[in-house]
Amino acid sequence: MSDGGAVFEVPEADAGLPLSHPPEGFAPVRRWSLETTAQLRTLRHELASTIADGETGGLQDLAGTPKKLVLIATELAANALTHGLPPTIVQLSRRDDSWLLDVADHDPESVPVYAGARITGAGGLGLHLARQLSLEVGWYTTDSTKNIWATFPVR
Repeated sequence: MSDGGAVFEVPEADAGLPLSHPPEGFAPVRRWSLETTAQLRTLRHELASTIADGETGGLQDLAGTPKKLVLIATELAANALTHGLPPTIVQLSRRDDSWLLDVADHDPESVPVYAGARITGAGGLGLHLARQLSLEVGWYTTDSTKNIWATFPVR
């Protein structure tokens, strides 16, 4: 894979994370800007509350999709804070049938590394979980950011 200058070698086990923009038709719901991992707790709480506002049953009934979405948001934001450049931007959007989570860091030159068949502890688990628990997942870059996105059904 090439960005016009640098050539990125993507291991065979990492071939499962597609380079693509997210689907269209989503309306922004909420955005967070994070500078440190200490802010992840606040992100989890506010994201759960935001999702619950749009769900019947409220916050006390966060089963299935909302829990998965909060878990993946936390994992992807932690990866961005650890391996990317701040600030990390977390954007939640929605259309009638699904949620879109988009997590950006300000290091568009690096390539996300998917865990694939890698041993535990070698990194990339957040992307692996996103691949397993979401409807779709992908990544793309802009002039200033690298973005990982995932979609989830609205239950």
